[in-house]
Amino acid sequence: MGVTLPILILALPITMFLVLGLGGVKMPRKMAGVLGILGMGTTAVISYWVAFTYFFSGEAAYIVDGVRQQVQMFDVTWLAFTQSLVVKIGFLLDPISAMMLVVITTISFMVHLYSWGYMEHEPGFQRYYAFLSLFSFSMLGLVVATNIFQMYIFWELVGVSSYLLIGFFYKLPSAVSASKKAFIVTRFADLGFLIGILILSFYTDTFNFIDMTNNPQGVLASTGGATFMGASVLTWAMVLIFTGGMGKSAMMPLHIWLPDAMEGPTPVSALIHAATMVVAGVYLVARMFPVYLVVETSLVFVSVIGAITAFYAAVVACTQIDIKRVLAFSTISQIAFMMTSLGVAWPELHDGLGYMASMFHLFTHAMFKALLFLGAGALIHAVHSNNYTAMGGLRKYMPITHWTFLIGCLAIAGIWPFSGFFSKDEMLAAMFAQHWFWGAWMTMVAGLTAFYMFRLYYLIFWWEENPHYKEHKPHDAPWQMSVPLIFLAAVSCVAGFIPFGEFVTWNRAPYHIHIELPVAATSLTVAVLAIVLATVMYAKKNPIPTRLKDMMPGLWMAAHRRFYWDEIYMFVTHKIIFNGICRGIAWFDRHVIDATMDGFAKVAQKTSYAIRGLQSGNIQLYVLWYFAGAVLLAAITWICLL
Repeated sequence: MGVTLPILILALPITMFLVLGLGGVKMPRKMAGVLGILGMGTTAVISYWVAFTYFFSGEAAYIVDGVRQQVQMFDVTWLAFTQSLVVKIGFLLDPISAMMLVVITTISFMVHLYSWGYMEHEPGFQRYYAFLSLFSFSMLGLVVATNIFQMYIFWELVGVSSYLLIGFFYKLPSAVSASKKAFIVTRFADLGFLIGILILSFYTDTFNFIDMTNNPQGVLASTGGATFMGASVLTWAMVLIFTGGMGKSAMMPLHIWLPDAMEGPTPVSALIHAATMVVAGVYLVARMFPVYLVVETSLVFVSVIGAITAFYAAVVACTQIDIKRVLAFSTISQIAFMMTSLGVAWPELHDGLGYMASMFHLFTHAMFKALLFLGAGALIHAVHSNNYTAMGGLRKYMPITHWTFLIGCLAIAGIWPFSGFFSKDEMLAAMFAQHWFWGAWMTMVAGLTAFYMFRLYYLIFWWEENPHYKEHKPHDAPWQMSVPLIFLAAVSCVAGFIPFGEFVTWNRAPYHIHIELPVAATSLTVAVLAIVLATVMYAKKNPIPTRLKDMMPGLWMAAHRRFYWDEIYMFVTHKIIFNGICRGIAWFDRHVIDATMDGFAKVAQKTSYAIRGLQSGNIQLYVLWYFAGAVLLAAITWICLL
């Protein structure tokens, strides 16, 4: 394979960013779109070839004794802190990075094509495609990083890219506010990530993933048993590194940015939620998973945060009106599902079942969540509103969108034979294998998922037909938008049958994915019952939803307002930090520090004004002062000698 193709995977998107960013305004809109689509399409083809060659090649460079090896395609020294602690820029190919190349380029290409129709009449069309290319480059660089410092660089580039895309409609105050919110929240999380990297590298004297993951016991031994506040230094390092993942993947309490990120264009939402950014946290934990395994406390932390976040987001999704916000909270819940699956792998008793299941669900979720978001974009494109109150009865007007969206709902609900059934079953099996509580809790979350997704489906495509359709008849989206929907729907139908464990191996050994019948039967029953409940409540207009809301107005309003997390943050940041702490500090700075310095300045000014005559330029006066000084010095000397 050589190094040319891997380099092109990164070179093409960044080249498209530079070409479209610098020269896009000089191009016709269609030319900019075609260049962006061709650039990402070529990147996708190369990524497929690299992954195919890696997974199916029998070359010794890839397969040794039947086991796929980690392959460092190239590695160039960038910074050297010490002789051994160096930062390198390289390209690491292993099962999960090869899988992520396929996921990222597939979804990104679909978004590029879809955007050609969706963003056709929007100002800044060329700038939009430039930002898409930068986003894709950043995420691709993140997943193929050979070391954690390189990952951190691209991690920050992903943050910058998301800021640019979420705030694409910069004339809208809500979009600007959402982009700043996403950037600031994730920056706080990334500070923890950076501190964790520094602690880990200080003790291990390396940034390299292969060195750390191939010898996790050596990483533990390198800390020499050092502790801080009752926990080992390595535990602190891994928890801090996970903090970065909490921010990117919108885990509680750092989840508040993701629902507001819906202010960006809908195709951007599909890209962020399906294949980039939010899955970065899951990928980070998976990449460092062998090290997490030697500090079980950190995995307990991961699983607890994941389980709480999954339930919280599922409950909130049940009450949202904006269809993109329903999908946003769905993403938070599904990413938390993956985190919990990774977390329950302590101790290493189940042949990496939780790890494999999480990676499998990352793959399947990317396809059906991109399908759902792009479907939402087609709906918004047709009715010019994000709210389901402007929809209803659309199945007659938008058959392609209806059937593809239904497939996405069935997949995320975990209905056989759609892809989500297989990956969800693997995760639940891992959780039940750890403890019945984890399995029961997350089965409940899976039931809520089926309920809120079919609530959304029925309110959009069934319920009561909106009277505004007589003025503006909705219709399916143009082919540029419909083709990605059909493709992703087809993948969501068949992806579950891929022998995933044969390719994305655990601990360098294949894992044979299989259905745990008791777990599958239970989860499928719960999902079907949830769909039946949603059908009764929302398939046609009836008073049941209103009655339930009236029965529990406080709970419904709290869930609708996201359990007041935004209000809590506003209270803490504005009332306590700004009005309380910051105003006090500002008063002290103004009236004590500044006043003291101003006093010194005034004394110096008045003193200099009083003695300015000493520098008048009059030679006779200088001689007089010199003589007076000499006499005074002689007098002082005489007195001291007596």
